[in-house]
Amino acid sequence: MGRYVLRRLLQMVPVFLGTTFLIYVMVWAVPGDPFEGKCGERDCPESYVSAMRERFNLDDPLLVQYAKYLGNLLRGDFGLTSSGLQVSDRIAATFPVTLKLALVALVVEAVIGITAGVVSGLRNRGFLDSLVLVSTLFLISIPVFVTGYVVQLVFGLQLGLISPTVTSPTIGNLVVPGFVLASLSMAYVARLSRASISENRRADYVRTALAKGLPPRRVVGVHLLRNSLIPVITFLGTDLGAFLGGAIVTEGIFNVPGVGGLVFRSILTKDGAMVTGVVTVLVLVYLLMTLLVDLLYAVLDPRIRYD
Repeated sequence: MGRYVLRRLLQMVPVFLGTTFLIYVMVWAVPGDPFEGKCGERDCPESYVSAMRERFNLDDPLLVQYAKYLGNLLRGDFGLTSSGLQVSDRIAATFPVTLKLALVALVVEAVIGITAGVVSGLRNRGFLDSLVLVSTLFLISIPVFVTGYVVQLVFGLQLGLISPTVTSPTIGNLVVPGFVLASLSMAYVARLSRASISENRRADYVRTALAKGLPPRRVVGVHLLRNSLIPVITFLGTDLGAFLGGAIVTEGIFNVPGVGGLVFRSILTKDGAMVTGVVTVLVLVYLLMTLLVDLLYAVLDPRIRYD
């Protein structure tokens, strides 16, 4: 296992270098003036433009720019924004909020989605199966921003059951935004779990376990569910990274002070350093989650070994 983890970590190095280089190129090497609009309606003074170009190494060749950025990144220095703020400080202030929201959404997605999928798969072609299929189709058909506005309007403003905005980013206050953020993925998890349960319930090992006289609850919980969760775990692992990067709409609707709003404001103000830093952190999260998912395979299925 240790050799496998080491090999995977080494494989992540070229992936990290390639993705961060593409991010850097798309942010800093696109046509146009990166400092346009920084000084209001008038053009920025030459002294300001020269200072900014020197700060971000824009007069160097592109590969030299990226090498300097990567060197600073390895030392934990994400650079400065155009207004002189530390990028790492802004990320440290907002990333825990978005991470908390993403984890709440992941728990909601896993608990509700897997439970609905297992019940639907075991009650194949019954009323509960039809109910799960219809409800998941309904969620898939509605964009997340529509779900968020409807939940906020009906349950927050009209019925008064929830707070329409997040006053403080605690776990309790993030449950409703987490449900909205996970609504689309929750439907996919339910359908994926249903398909996997329906397929594996007819497998030989399930029939053998039932023939040995094991209780149906043990057969489902220990044998059937563990083998059926492998594709679901893959989806959940990659979905955490998607939640971190795709929480802009949900955070905007419920006024959550997270990374989504930070990225949105940085894009509007053309703050390339902030956009590059946030996306680099998200790349690291994706890489670590793929490694964790691969390790969970061996936990769920004892036939999988990384020797």
